[in-house]
Amino acid sequence: MSEEPERPQLSPYQVELEAGKRYAWCRCGRSKKQPFCDGSHAGTGIEPLMFTAERTEMALLCGCKDTGDPPFCDGSHMLL
Repeated sequence: MSEEPERPQLSPYQVELEAGKRYAWCRCGRSKKQPFCDGSHAGTGIEPLMFTAERTEMALLCGCKDTGDPPFCDGSHMLL
């Protein structure tokens, strides 16, 4: 059963990404370790987005789960 994602916050999460490290960005919005997955999506039909950081940098990851450029914030929260 697929559900709609929750919106844990209407602003991005500022996080330090490490080049070459693999991350699981939470798509369901239920994780207690936002913006990363903690397995809370079980049974929702919403899977995390796996990605590897291209470089070490501070990044803005989407908190509203409505971005058009996942996992990165594209400003979509400004329209909600």
